[in-house]
Amino acid sequence: MNAPFKAPFKAPFKARAAAALADPVLKTAIDRTTGNAERKRAAALAAFPEFEAARARGQAIKDHVIAHLGHYLEMFERNATARGAQVHWAGDDAEARAIVTRICLAADARLVTRAKSMLGEEIGLPHALADAGIERVETDLAEHIIQLAGEAPSHIIWPAMHRTREQVAELFKTGHQPPPAAEDPATMVQSARRVLREKFLSADIGISGANFLVADTGATCTVTNEGNAELTTTPPRIHIVTAGIEKLVPSTAHALALLRLLVRSATGGEMTQYTTFHAGPKRPGDADGPEEMHIVLVDNGRTKMLADEFREMLRCIRCGACMNHCVVYRQIGGHAYGGTYPGPMGSVLTPVLDGLAASRDLPNACTMNGRCAEVCPVGIPIPTLLRAWRRRSWREGLEPGPVRTGIGLWAQLARRPRLYRLATRIGLPALRLFGKGGWISRLPLAGGWTDHRDLPRPAARSFMDQYRAQQKARK
Repeated sequence: MNAPFKAPFKAPFKARAAAALADPVLKTAIDRTTGNAERKRAAALAAFPEFEAARARGQAIKDHVIAHLGHYLEMFERNATARGAQVHWAGDDAEARAIVTRICLAADARLVTRAKSMLGEEIGLPHALADAGIERVETDLAEHIIQLAGEAPSHIIWPAMHRTREQVAELFKTGHQPPPAAEDPATMVQSARRVLREKFLSADIGISGANFLVADTGATCTVTNEGNAELTTTPPRIHIVTAGIEKLVPSTAHALALLRLLVRSATGGEMTQYTTFHAGPKRPGDADGPEEMHIVLVDNGRTKMLADEFREMLRCIRCGACMNHCVVYRQIGGHAYGGTYPGPMGSVLTPVLDGLAASRDLPNACTMNGRCAEVCPVGIPIPTLLRAWRRRSWREGLEPGPVRTGIGLWAQLARRPRLYRLATRIGLPALRLFGKGGWISRLPLAGGWTDHRDLPRPAARSFMDQYRAQQKARK
């Protein structure tokens, strides 16, 4: 079941984006999912008039935890340990991988089932398990699909959203034995259930993430719609949780308050099918559950964010709403971003995880329309954070020479109003020569804009000229 992973991210961002823009099947797949998610979220919020108040409370909860992170980490460790769990601390991704593989090897594990976890992707856990010779089975249906394809997730909620139903049918034909009897969704889901059920019951270890870590009980919370997390965490002898330290909440009541925001923003529902709190391993008298529970708390740059301008990103509850409403993501999909986390939130987080020099294109791949901030359930000002990365990139001299030269010329014009007005009076008529039917489809030296979209043909006169003419006519 460990399909070879195809690394799609070696090409530069612009090359990946261009390839995505040229893929009509990808565009169809993205439109189907994000459009549906946007509509469902709008309907859920229309039926939830308390949303703004709930969002303010959610933001306050996250800000409180961030401000007192050390206190709640100690409380969580103390209470989780009291319930029989073993808590491990990982400063970075390498340490996190080492802890998990060490637990697996000590248990002589041959088969590991895994519930969907973006933190696991962040620390490179799938590759670490493969390198250790441990069979890994992804149990989330979408993760099962991309494991068969040898791909990384393209969305944090719907990892296989870039795949159409027809493409999934082809994967199942070759990856399931026997293959599905038909290509309708119900038959294919039944085929996946048959393949995965055997793995659930024979796994040595189950690995999950956590949507929330509850400090005052030491419990971890998972949120799914398929029940795969419960089948991953309950039958195996050992349950391993990997979670970022920012997932803390003070109490179960606070977790439930955030769940009201998470589910509506992610899928448009009121509550997921399965919301499960895991509080330690099986105790005497329990009918089922793991004999051991390990919780790996991962920093990996998060405490560094506490001290800089990206602190507010630690509020993120991983709902995916920002990417569902992002005009850029909806054109290029998730793989083009090249990191674990795609879309607007990924454009903030990837420079933290991979370094700004390797990902400076991402903060610039944004129209700054502010839609992501409007829909964020915990009020993260994503455009402000992206501008902060742009400023840092400029200060560190990471922008290419032509970009710095172009911005310098623009600045010279912008500081000289008369020269700027002269340039627009010359430029507007010139641009209009390239327009046909109200649009410009080709423009010299601007192929980055016109290769995949048309530009509106500009008005005959600038805004300021039109404004002056209107003011003169009123007198």
